[in-house]
Amino acid sequence: MEASTARIDATRVIGEAFDTYRDNFVALIGAGLIVLGLAGLINGLLSQTDSVLLSLLGAVVSLIASVLYIGYVVKLVQDVRDGRRDHSVGDLFSAAAPYIGVLIVIGILFGIGVTIGFILLIIPGLFLLTIWAVTAPAAVVENTGVLGSFRRSRELVKGNGWNVFGTIVIAFLIVIVISIVLSLIGAAIADDAGEVVLSVIANVLLTPIYALVSAILFFELGGGRGVGAAPAATEPPVSDPGITEPPPHQGGPPSA
Repeated sequence: MEASTARIDATRVIGEAFDTYRDNFVALIGAGLIVLGLAGLINGLLSQTDSVLLSLLGAVVSLIASVLYIGYVVKLVQDVRDGRRDHSVGDLFSAAAPYIGVLIVIGILFGIGVTIGFILLIIPGLFLLTIWAVTAPAAVVENTGVLGSFRRSRELVKGNGWNVFGTIVIAFLIVIVISIVLSLIGAAIADDAGEVVLSVIANVLLTPIYALVSAILFFELGGGRGVGAAPAATEPPVSDPGITEPPPHQGGPPSA
């Protein structure tokens, strides 16, 4: 599978992400409330306890919910870009569910690699953040496995590194601005319990942006081509109208 030679336009990718968000708001937020919202509340409540084990359990629940949701968003974007949105929320989650394990391992490796990269004078972290930008979509759409997803992401991003990096930075800045606004509102009007609820709401609202940008970048870079495509229908042979077929021979061998 080859990467696309088309140049990535950050404005177009971000615009498509927000258009998809707007047009599929109910599906994105509804699924987010069910999966991210419930997991966020569990994590928030467990993190309030003094138990390290319970806090760790809450973090694991949030991680599983996040990767399932990312897989869901990738499948939704694939549907939208195919020109059809005929799958229900349940169908999309069912399609994403087999990749939970792979996505969890990818998320852990991604987090470790990027964190170490940032510790090493920041530049290596930004580099890894860019070349691994579409690992999750590759795993879900192309079923590339854990290590194969990292290789596939680097292959797709190659030649478009600066454009992909710019797109990620713009998306990150948008999310940061919204997060700051929501944090200020939460600090002004909420107590501890209220802050947990507001953090869950912020997560539900903002997670789709990351997932949508990553999924759209994947397809813009040429990922997923030919995957799941229906085989071309075989047309029956058409007789030449100028040729008359002889009627089937009835009885006995044909005469010489």
